[in-house]
Amino acid sequence: MPFPINQQYIDAAEQELDLTFPTSFKNKMMIENGGELFLSEEDWQIFPFLDESDQKRKMRTSNHIIKENQQARQWLGFPQNAISFAQNSYGDYLIFLPDPIHPKYLADQVYMWAHETGDIFLLTDSFELLIQSSE
Repeated sequence: MPFPINQQYIDAAEQELDLTFPTSFKNKMMIENGGELFLSEEDWQIFPFLDESDQKRKMRTSNHIIKENQQARQWLGFPQNAISFAQNSYGDYLIFLPDPIHPKYLADQVYMWAHETGDIFLLTDSFELLIQSSE
């Protein structure tokens, strides 16, 4: 079960990545840092933000979003400007891409990156809609 997270840990990740996550994503993560999504009969594991508030939370968030993105970037064809925030059991990722006008901000659209082909597919126009469709 995911724990809530303090804004300071999200801010730290944004500083390290030099990007700002969509507000709807941050709001969800502050309530449940990580967790699962069920989309089209697939289970997606959402990467948490590293939470160093105590040892238990630090251990539960060891697969944090920054570490997972470092690993995702090692895949051939993974878009280097993408930020992955979830993975399914097949090796595909859900990703955010930078806003074309303000590249330091991640756009709210959610894409899927298919690891076998390197293709990127738009899933929805907002993270909030993605959450609603998975309930």
